Amino acid sequence: MSSRIPYYEVDQATGKHAEFLDKLKPHLNIYRMLANSEAGLKGFVRMGNALLFRCELDPVLRELAIIRVGRLSRAAYEVFQHERIGREAGISDDKIAALREATVDSPVFSDNEKAVLRFADDVVRNVKASDRNLKAVQAFLTPGAIVELTLTVGYYMMVCRFLETTGVEGEEGQAEWLKTAKM
Repeated sequence: MSSRIPYYEVDQATGKHAEFLDKLKPHLNIYRMLANSEAGLKGFVRMGNALLFRCELDPVLRELAIIRVGRLSRAAYEVFQHERIGREAGISDDKIAALREATVDSPVFSDNEKAVLRFADDVVRNVKASDRNLKAVQAFLTPGAIVELTLTVGYYMMVCRFLETTGVEGEEGQAEWLKTAKM
């Protein structure tokens, strides 16, 4: 498979665009595609970095939500990347496996993790989380963490749609991963 839109020739970038791209090494395919829009790339990276590195939302809960969004969106690139990041954040292999089975009710998930997964499902499928699912996360998350969870779900919905629409190709190791990933 090849991308549906050409990748930006990173070595042809000049000025501030080249400087910004130089900070993003290695040049993952998603960045090479985003580089077609200098402003889009910068905004994308800044928002993504804020969600990944500057939020109070627990990293395990964040990664569970991201992987769930990726699975619901059938975005293999995103799931591949965030299963790895999720493991680094502390998500166990049995939880990764449960996410592959497309159930949020697995006994491997804590009640709080199930609430986050149901919240993510609701926002992806219905745009607006139900009162029930919002109240479930309000029971243990601060208002700030709920805002961050909602932004994370929305941001990664955008990421998945970008990846799938532009046809961003997988990174090293993704082809082997797909053989067992149940995408």
